[in-house]
Amino acid sequence: MHRYRSHTCGELRAADVDTDVRLSGWLHNRRDLGGILFIDLRDHHGLVQLVARPGTPANEALSHLTKETVVRIDGKVVSRGADNINPELPTGEIEVEVSAVEVLGAAEPLPFTINTEDGVNEERRLEYRFLDLRRERMHSNIMLRSAVIASIREKMTNLGFNELATPILSATSPEGARDFLVPSRLHAGKFYALPQAPQQFKQLLMIAGFDRYFQIAPCFRDEDARADRSPGEFYQLDMEMSFVEQEDVFQVIEKVMTDLFEEFGNGRHVTSPFPRIPFREAMLKYGSDKPDLRAKLELVDVSDVFEGSEFKAFAGKHVRALAVPATGDQPRKFFDGLGEYAVEQGAKGLAWVRVGEGLPDKAALTGPIAKFLTEENVKALAERLGLEPGHAIFFGAGEFDEVSKIMGAVRVEAAKRAGQFEENVFRFCWIVDFPMFEKNEDTGQIEFSHNPFSMPQGGLEALNTMDPLDILAWQYDIVCNGTELSSGAIRNHEPEVMYRAFEIAGYSNEDVEREFGGMLRAFKFGAPPHGGIAPGVDRIVMLLADEPNIRETIAFPLNGNAQDLLMGAPSEVDESRLKELHLSIRKPVVK
Repeated sequence: MHRYRSHTCGELRAADVDTDVRLSGWLHNRRDLGGILFIDLRDHHGLVQLVARPGTPANEALSHLTKETVVRIDGKVVSRGADNINPELPTGEIEVEVSAVEVLGAAEPLPFTINTEDGVNEERRLEYRFLDLRRERMHSNIMLRSAVIASIREKMTNLGFNELATPILSATSPEGARDFLVPSRLHAGKFYALPQAPQQFKQLLMIAGFDRYFQIAPCFRDEDARADRSPGEFYQLDMEMSFVEQEDVFQVIEKVMTDLFEEFGNGRHVTSPFPRIPFREAMLKYGSDKPDLRAKLELVDVSDVFEGSEFKAFAGKHVRALAVPATGDQPRKFFDGLGEYAVEQGAKGLAWVRVGEGLPDKAALTGPIAKFLTEENVKALAERLGLEPGHAIFFGAGEFDEVSKIMGAVRVEAAKRAGQFEENVFRFCWIVDFPMFEKNEDTGQIEFSHNPFSMPQGGLEALNTMDPLDILAWQYDIVCNGTELSSGAIRNHEPEVMYRAFEIAGYSNEDVEREFGGMLRAFKFGAPPHGGIAPGVDRIVMLLADEPNIRETIAFPLNGNAQDLLMGAPSEVDESRLKELHLSIRKPVVK
């Protein structure tokens, strides 16, 4: 018999009764029922119940061992009997009567329990991540991640893509976040940068003639953590295609995402095809460029309805309205609750009216601001919003971006509270037609609003003849259930367009040649039209696992302060190493 096991803990069944077996695993739980010990033994493959009779050496050995001790046991498979079957376990029809025990790895007292999802704080869990990963939920999440990545590789290969690696040590690039810098020992005072994305290299692969590229790419960005963003590093399905337009990229990714989410979504419906929503329309209707389409409600711009109004709260401001159909008589706490929610999002309050019988008569409206609305206001709102008796109307007023943020959040929350929100579904969409440039509100400088390597719609002519803030780019985001999975673009592949686009953003030709010399040089030697995208693997798994925090889908994540509490990173290095790297440390002065 094998030194450690003849079977795994998850594979024994009723057909194995009377079989002598050897198992190895962790002591998951122990119960003493009148001197008879029942032990749950766990390994990667599952869990099986052991039984140790009173007075046996096995009973004596197992009664004193700490949970999570690693043991090897010998024993015989016996039937539990019809009355004792555990239908929740694949091994629930049998148990193993233990005859011998060997301790393979002793365990100290545990800092928290493994066999329950108790309220251990995240810092403690990350400090002992190797224990946390033994929990059933965490183990399942990591195995889901492994299966998702394997499936992605298979799907991309079947679609004719080639998996190619790109460098980790490279030059700094303006991807929109801070680089992680690596000092060079051989070149004093110079630094490599860890890639924020393989952006330039995958474009160079297209220029080199590889046609269809992908990789499960590690990316590194020195940015703050969020619930859907891990600090430090993340992984993405990075892909690029030659001789394509926007729709060609969409067709590939829609197929991969639809198949992937159907495969691992546990029966949740995937809506397909994915709608294409222009950026400006998304901001107006949903208040966000990553709309959650499970919420069936839409915002409506009613600024013109109140233009010249004497109602000071709305006059001269951007006003967005949200009409919510009644699902029965909405109690006052429904309105107050949404008002409190809006305040949590940064609003000073939330104006509302309730619609009764008698439209378009003003008397049909009741609520805190009904008296401020004119007959003309009511008539216009009734027509614009398609009002019916029972509707509630919520209003947000102020600057465009502020109103969008607040009312976008209110839209989703109102849908959930009013029964206008779809559950158990994955609703994807494409956000398209992003602005190529935006104005920095602090400096007044024109800047790239998205990816600087994107092709402007209209090409060089648009750059030369249009107001930069009116130029759209062939840029797009893919969004699922309110989570942005990725940005992508049809790339600029023409040197003249690159020079001019960067000139508008304040770069001289010399700046472009210095910072993007490799890319620019490649463009001058026959570059094909190309484009791509890079959906985030961590976010895909987060959605499939229905986890609210992305760190629950990563084996060894950093905490919210970008620290590895298990390994102690970042850490200090000694003076000799600093000298070798031509560095000195200047710590901030603590006042």
